[in-house]
Amino acid sequence: MKRLRVGVVYGGRSSEHDVSLASAASVFANLDRDRYEPVALRIGRDGRWTLAERPPVLDSAAQTIEHARLEQAHGTRAAREVHLVAHPGDETLLTIERRGSGDAGTEHTGDAIVNGLGLDVIFPIVHGPYGEDGTLQGLLELANIPYVGSGVLAAAVGMDKAVMKELFAARGLPIVRHQVVLRGTWRAHRTDTATRLATALHFPMFVKPANLGSSVGISRVAGPDTLPAALDLASQFDRKIVVEEAVTTCREIECAVLGNDIPEASVPGEIATAREFYDFEAKYLDDRSTTTIPAQLSPDQAERVKRMALDAFLAIDAAGMARVDFLLGRDDGRLFLNEINTHPGFTTISMFAKMWLASGVPYADMLDRLIELAVERHADKQETRTSALETPTEG
Repeated sequence: MKRLRVGVVYGGRSSEHDVSLASAASVFANLDRDRYEPVALRIGRDGRWTLAERPPVLDSAAQTIEHARLEQAHGTRAAREVHLVAHPGDETLLTIERRGSGDAGTEHTGDAIVNGLGLDVIFPIVHGPYGEDGTLQGLLELANIPYVGSGVLAAAVGMDKAVMKELFAARGLPIVRHQVVLRGTWRAHRTDTATRLATALHFPMFVKPANLGSSVGISRVAGPDTLPAALDLASQFDRKIVVEEAVTTCREIECAVLGNDIPEASVPGEIATAREFYDFEAKYLDDRSTTTIPAQLSPDQAERVKRMALDAFLAIDAAGMARVDFLLGRDDGRLFLNEINTHPGFTTISMFAKMWLASGVPYADMLDRLIELAVERHADKQETRTSALETPTEG
């Protein structure tokens, strides 16, 4: 059987660049070489695509992140540039090898050797803006190549917490009370904005950039004195800020989803963090946080979580995979849908992978399934007519 050539795209321009390297390392280490020929496609912090000399090495997430920081500090060797061909064709990528002087990141002189490279499927494992927010997905749609994960719409909505909540509310899913603040409004009307938020919502609150993941830029605000600093921090990462009422004494429950039009939900899991909340350090650098999979829930609670996870997945028209996060009140048992992540952390020890492992799907099998779903979804899209003048196909 012919091996599928899989382009694994990782890195990216967002603040989640380092997290992407950790996820990509796990993908490369677990792709079955009898079935796939992986190709390492690295997006630098400046947005340049290169054909990596070697993929990220699988070790702990913290070590991978540290390697990435050292790489950023000391630079990298020049590598072959890669450009995705933004139209259908056999050559998915163009690789450019410069002749002449010039280091990585500087202008080269002389001739260039251009070669074509065909890929069967793209596995984008780029977290954050310019990766999982619909921008990369739009480029892949232009190239008309199968790719893992959600399409343009779901990827964009899954990244934008404000729009996401609008769709959840429209579907009747329970969400916490919240307000949306634009960066320009906050900077121009600081006192009025802070007063409005303190009047409309109860403390404690969570202040978040609308379009970011891995808990970057998020603050827990206990009272009005620290609200301005939290808004300032969030506004550094996005022009849109989401301010939510905190669910006090709550449990953090998560559920993973796989599928396209008829998705399946994993067993739920629970996270108990040793920090004030499950922030970036707790996720990737502090090993004191603990997970329980399956979560200790009643059969009715577990079923509600799974059903709501599928509803959230369908509400944004997601595809391939997602991790859905919930807040469960310890005292009253009320369940709130927090958010959906269409490109969750993807290491072998990430919650997404561990919940599927507990559901009977090992990591390597999960990769197989995601690639199958990408090919399946692409084939379905090819049946869509692109011209009103075409003659409909019978059968």
